[in-house]
Amino acid sequence: MIRWNDLLPKSILIGDVQYEIRSDYRAILDICTALSDAELSEQERAVAALGIFYPDFEDMPQDCYNDALKLMYWFINCGDDEKKNRTAPKLVDWEQDFRYIVAPINRVTGQEIRAVEYMHWWTFIAAYYEIGDCLFAQIVRIRERKASGKALDKQDREWYAKNRELVDMKTQYTESDDSTMDLWTGKKKTAPE
Repeated sequence: MIRWNDLLPKSILIGDVQYEIRSDYRAILDICTALSDAELSEQERAVAALGIFYPDFEDMPQDCYNDALKLMYWFINCGDDEKKNRTAPKLVDWEQDFRYIVAPINRVTGQEIRAVEYMHWWTFIAAYYEIGDCLFAQIVRIRERKASGKALDKQDREWYAKNRELVDMKTQYTESDDSTMDLWTGKKKTAPE
């Protein structure tokens, strides 16, 4: 028998232990930020993401980490086990684009999502899929055309020229990269010898 409230999981079974998860959309956005942090190694990103997702991660046996990571990705993919095309261009950066995503999701849900105490990630994504025609949809459409090498028509070229900072993905640099670039651009002076 299906209990409809079970369709929005708030815990995950790993081995024979049921682990609570942080299922609010804000926690998942924090995970996305941690997973793209250029300052961290791949292992550090995974540990940071697991620590955000599982409140009791510190108590989890290390031999469960691999399953915990797979199940975290399963949850982030809204229960979809299908592997995504990893060579597809990145069209959305949750951190960079969030301010353009909020208004259409507010419109879909009929409420200010930043003011609600809790919204399950799957509910957030369901609203995201329904945002329709809006500024964010235009941003993603232009990104997709550029990434696939399709020519922009005159109207799109004009819009892109005026809104380039919205469309172009921000490059994340490490502190070392920033220091090197500052030296190259003259923003940072080298220490006298």
